[in-house]
Amino acid sequence: MIFAVSPDLIIFLVVLGSAAVIGIVAFLIYLYLKPRLKHDDKPTEEQILHEEMDRVLKPIEDEDTAKAVEQYKDEEE
Repeated sequence: MIFAVSPDLIIFLVVLGSAAVIGIVAFLIYLYLKPRLKHDDKPTEEQILHEEMDRVLKPIEDEDTAKAVEQYKDEEE
């Protein structure tokens, strides 16, 4: 026998080959999905801020409280 191949070397090559195939497949999937990822409808910071302000700041329903807040705003100015 000219080349004596040990079982450890065969196992190493199989693991290395499997990792290479997984890496190549993952890279190809990334290349395929990359254009789609850029075109997702991501809200702008202004839209996020507006939605958050609408969620946090609720209109005042009580008339007395609303008048008191208006008077306070007028005194501040």
